[in-house]
Amino acid sequence: MNLRARLFIALQHLLPQHFLSRIMWKITRCEYKWLLKLTLPLFIRIFKVNMEEAKNSDWKNYSSFNNFFTRELKEEAREISADDRAITSPVDGAISQLGKINSDLIFQAKGHAYSLTQLLGDREDLSKTFKNGQFNTIYLSPKDYHRIHMPVEGTLKEMIHVPGQLYSVNPTTVENVPALFARNERVICLFDTPAGPMAMILVGAIFVSSIETVWHGEVTPPTRKDIRNWIYEEEKLSYVKGEEMGRFNMGSTVILLYAKDKMNWKTELKGESEVRLGESIGTIK
Repeated sequence: MNLRARLFIALQHLLPQHFLSRIMWKITRCEYKWLLKLTLPLFIRIFKVNMEEAKNSDWKNYSSFNNFFTRELKEEAREISADDRAITSPVDGAISQLGKINSDLIFQAKGHAYSLTQLLGDREDLSKTFKNGQFNTIYLSPKDYHRIHMPVEGTLKEMIHVPGQLYSVNPTTVENVPALFARNERVICLFDTPAGPMAMILVGAIFVSSIETVWHGEVTPPTRKDIRNWIYEEEKLSYVKGEEMGRFNMGSTVILLYAKDKMNWKTELKGESEVRLGESIGTIK
């Protein structure tokens, strides 16, 4: 690790992560016109945000930074694969890693793996479900569309909020902070699907001020000390492939988990492959 990376990691250990996230929550919801005029054009230019594909393409029409950041796309901007066996990308982003879960270990980056059981909030029953299965970690950068959609049709069974740290999830941190995704705050969404049981894990990060789902609204904040869970067996909440299921109010990472021998990832995909919402990334067996 070079000196710049060491300093970057050390700073994150020292920062009051949740305090900064609460401040960001307030700032990104400010509706001061002068603040939006100062920040939005600069953000669009620096991160090369394609506003032509946004349903509302004029930044002046957004009431807050968060309203802009979670902007809706035009219906024709993304095509959802119509193949019944296709598992589609739930987001725009870049694949960090994907592949087989080695018993209870998920590959994070060179020299680092982390525990499936720890990722799932120390739930042994869930880790048995996904042991030796498949995983896919997708990173969303600031320029990306930040709503999250269903990769296959599914019926919601349970949601779990696991409190934790809020380290950055950029490549430098992923490569140098052990068990990063099992340490950061996260929301685990469990579905029954044609590909068997599926977990969609929405991982928080520094300055990710909020994670929300369409069925619950904001799950975090507030951040609590204890793990919380919600069971949805009686509600029968079902969602079709491509339907919105949640969003990051500021960006982060989605991890997909599938059980053993239920699906395969497309062979051409690898670490750093860019993906777009709705494109096929895997096939149901």
